[in-house]
Amino acid sequence: MLYPNNLKFPFAFDEGQTWRYADLRAPYDVPVLKPESDLQADLEAVKRNATPVYRYDQNVAREARAAFLEEFQMELDSARARRENPDLLRQPERHRRYGLRVLDKLYDQGIIRARQEDEMEGMSTVITTINGGEVRQRTIGQLFSPGDAMEWLEDSLFYTDLKSPEFLLELLDDKFKHNLFYSDSLTQRLEAQALENVSPYNGLIRERELIIRQGDPVTKDAYQKLVSYRRIYNQNLSVKTTFWSVFGGYATEIGLVILLLFFYLRSFYPWVYGRLKNLVLVLIWPVLYAIIVRTVEVSPDLSTWVVPFCIVPIVMRIFFTERLAFFVHVCVVLIASFLTDLNYQFTFLTIMAGVVVIIMDIDTRDWGRYFRSLLLLFAFYAVGYIGLELMRGGTWRTVDYGTLGWLSGNVFLVLLAYPLIPLVERLFGLISPITLMELSDMNRPLLEKLARQAAGTWQHSLNVANMAEQAARAIGADSLLVKTAALYHDIGKAENPAFFIENQRGPNPHERLSPKESAAVIISHVTDGVREARQAGLPEVIIDFIRTHHGNTRVEYFYRNYVKDHPEREGEEGAFRYPGPRPTTKEQTILMIADSVEAACKSLKTPTEEELNALIDNIISGKLTSGQLEQSQLTFQELETSRDIFKTILKSVYHVRIAYPEEE
Repeated sequence: MLYPNNLKFPFAFDEGQTWRYADLRAPYDVPVLKPESDLQADLEAVKRNATPVYRYDQNVAREARAAFLEEFQMELDSARARRENPDLLRQPERHRRYGLRVLDKLYDQGIIRARQEDEMEGMSTVITTINGGEVRQRTIGQLFSPGDAMEWLEDSLFYTDLKSPEFLLELLDDKFKHNLFYSDSLTQRLEAQALENVSPYNGLIRERELIIRQGDPVTKDAYQKLVSYRRIYNQNLSVKTTFWSVFGGYATEIGLVILLLFFYLRSFYPWVYGRLKNLVLVLIWPVLYAIIVRTVEVSPDLSTWVVPFCIVPIVMRIFFTERLAFFVHVCVVLIASFLTDLNYQFTFLTIMAGVVVIIMDIDTRDWGRYFRSLLLLFAFYAVGYIGLELMRGGTWRTVDYGTLGWLSGNVFLVLLAYPLIPLVERLFGLISPITLMELSDMNRPLLEKLARQAAGTWQHSLNVANMAEQAARAIGADSLLVKTAALYHDIGKAENPAFFIENQRGPNPHERLSPKESAAVIISHVTDGVREARQAGLPEVIIDFIRTHHGNTRVEYFYRNYVKDHPEREGEEGAFRYPGPRPTTKEQTILMIADSVEAACKSLKTPTEEELNALIDNIISGKLTSGQLEQSQLTFQELETSRDIFKTILKSVYHVRIAYPEEE
């Protein structure tokens, strides 16, 4: 649901670059935008040419006409007029019409009350006048002031053939008032209309017309055409039908990425696919980073370059494998690429950075190595980014070094992987090398208890841990995990240490028990170990080793004794079998075999190399034929490698030294 708010033009381009996409033709008519500089120049010209607007007040002229007619009639009826202007009485209508024409002419021309700034600019200042629906442009010099109107009347009145011009001069003397006033609202409105009328377009691309050909440089004209097409394209995305079609495209692409991730997990990592917590951990990364990238994209002060994508392969590699870490990292970056405006540079550099941290095998247990790895990661980012900028045709001076600052912040935030690891452990029931190192400390309470109460079992656990660790390292399994698990695999024996032969120093307590009771005591060390591990808060991964280190094998010695005494009950072997389950991982399998081999070899007093090898082969063959390894991920080649490691170690343990002759 993040994608529809971030729909964008599907092509990345810049002026001077080469068009690397296929030939682009206009799918519909596209008006070509003016270059921003040209548009701004046109707008500035409109602002410079904008004129102040003055509006006529029609009431002033009407009031002047009414006052003139009233005073004219009063003067006409007075005795003074009959005595002093006898000619007026003979032609009153002519004088009245002339006075009205003068008023109409001057008021139509306009008696202006000019702003101070307009007067200071001079008589040639252009203004716009609005008289009803008539809009005209004139200079202030073409208009009158009240004094100018009176002067014009005085100059023109005596050149008429009126018999009593003095009479009209007296009547019109106070009739010239301002009727043309400045209007700030109209001035701003007309200026806004003029700015709106400035066309942002400069030409038209017809439908199916070629915009740019593949391999051509993005010239200034081509750049304007592409910008124009991008603008129309983005506008069309707001249309409902286009929105749903593009949303459907996004949903399809994201669905394909997630579907491939599911198939990959099911095919190559069924133990991840089949466990809900593991599956949630894998799928949470695309969601988490989609939200982070979307948040950064809508923040104007941040860049997507600062998002620490390398946390994903670091954390995933800690808990799973390099292959799965890389695949999940690629899926996360591909989905994030749909959400960011950054181009292929982002996708390329981010995927390759994930490869770098996987190759460097960042070890969160070693802070010195961790920081060195981060410095190398930043060096890769810097060199890679500068190389991509130069490849685009830039120079050292055109490289955006601000982006390098964001990349340095990215690398710094990768440090968050360290505190994130224990959080993931707790939430998803996994285990990390940091926790394994803490658990393998010999001063842990459970290990101290085992060493104190069951010294023989503790020595056995140390030997098994050494053998399992060497074998796991040889086949590329998790050697630290199997070593730590081996230290804890027999902690249940601390409950009844005397019942296990390696701890016996006196009478055998099994002599007082029946074979079935003895088998129950022996088998109980698994359930007791699981219980104690849970009480101590050990991770479930370690507890799985305790459950599986005997699989569902039989306690063979006591079962045979029971069958010897009760031959008719040979089928009652359920009471003599460990509860299981059988081992599934390589590490669990190695621990099972190492445990059995080390314990069995204790029965040999002074074995030869042939006897030792034969015993190891017999034990491994017994595990195979009894089906204990059927669910294991261990391959036959890895089994042979482990067999050789066990033989080499035990040969050195049981090697008979040369007896030196005593001094005479």
